[in-house]
Amino acid sequence: MTHQNPQDLIDELDTLLDRERQALIDGDLELLGRMLAQKQGLIDRINTLDMLERDSLAQVHDKVTRNQELLNSAMEGIRAVANRMADLRRVRHSLETYDQSGHKTRIATQDHYSVEKRA
Repeated sequence: MTHQNPQDLIDELDTLLDRERQALIDGDLELLGRMLAQKQGLIDRINTLDMLERDSLAQVHDKVTRNQELLNSAMEGIRAVANRMADLRRVRHSLETYDQSGHKTRIATQDHYSVEKRA
């Protein structure tokens, strides 16, 4: 393995974090997946640097934090959509109501509706 200038590694990570941010904003999950291995490789190489060189990582700390917040928001959105879709599937198969005393009652619905055409 060739010895790479520590600042070059940090600059490469900085650029990758900018690309990652844009992929998060665009919702490009496929690109995020492809970038993950590259990001992990860079971080692994940076972790081998001595402590004095690591101090220069402060410039990318804010970008890492910002991207993590964006990623967390994206995951919350994906979970919300998944929950909503599960609710819609559940409603399609049954309807839950409450009687006068507050007891939940489930009413099964038809899976397939048909339309009868009369002449």
